[in-house]
Amino acid sequence: MAGNSSRKGAIRKTTKKPTAGSGGRVKRGLEGKGPTPKAKDRPYHQAYKAAKRAEKSAARAPRKRSSSDAEWIAGRNSVVEALREGVPVVGVYVADGAERDGRLREAFSLAAERGVSLLEVSKNELDRLTQGAVHQGLAAKIPPYEYAHPDDLLDAADANGEPPLVVALDQVTDPRNLGAIVRSAAGFGAHGVVIPERRAASMTASAWKTSAGAAARIPVAQTVNLVRQLKAYQEAGLMVVGLAADGDVTLPELVAPEGLGDGPLVVVVGAEGGGLSRLVAETCDQLVSIPMANQLESLNAGVAASVTLYAIAEARAHR
Repeated sequence: MAGNSSRKGAIRKTTKKPTAGSGGRVKRGLEGKGPTPKAKDRPYHQAYKAAKRAEKSAARAPRKRSSSDAEWIAGRNSVVEALREGVPVVGVYVADGAERDGRLREAFSLAAERGVSLLEVSKNELDRLTQGAVHQGLAAKIPPYEYAHPDDLLDAADANGEPPLVVALDQVTDPRNLGAIVRSAAGFGAHGVVIPERRAASMTASAWKTSAGAAARIPVAQTVNLVRQLKAYQEAGLMVVGLAADGDVTLPELVAPEGLGDGPLVVVVGAEGGGLSRLVAETCDQLVSIPMANQLESLNAGVAASVTLYAIAEARAHR
């Protein structure tokens, strides 16, 4: 029968497309998605959050770095002074047969009070340890100083809920000035001192003694490049002011009620005589002068830092 499509063996034609099953388009849609990410790589998984917390904790941990070698203090007066001032002596060495005078007995007594080891060695051995210094039969060993990371100073301010106050030294080469500045920084509420690694005084026994023990209470950080570190502090929101005889503003203006002395601050102290280096001065947001009764007079680095820190501390205390 012509036109009858229902006869046996006939092929029915349709325009309806086949339904996708487990193959076809579904299979292609699954291609290229890769394996399921690990738990620690999934942002909403507890393992991922725990890993991030651990990273933040590690970032906040102190990043200390020690100076390369231990230092020796030679001579009876020097050793006694170091023990009196709280320098972190780890051992007192006395030459075999050395005369037991008053200074030696005082050194022994101070060492015993502080729990410092007392060792007796030959004179030749003490000559070798102190590299031929005039030791008078007595020397003390100081461990390498552990410098903080510059960011640790900001962490200390944050932990205390205070605006950061950092002292940075530019080419200050006298360790006694460094020690005096560390002492003033500790006394007037600064959160630390930053020094360059090269061409600058470091935390030697002389600096420790001048600090009168303050070096144990306040961190001292080293930086490879002072200008770069000052810029990093600026990016963190701190104002950088440098002390200079020809400063744009005076110290009283800086700490006045309308001034910026009570905000996050870095005070940069220049070298004895030479002042701030050109690049450091150009990096500072403001150059500050300390008014003097006689323009011919000048202050050394340690005194200038003390005067400035005192003025800032007073201004902050009354706001």
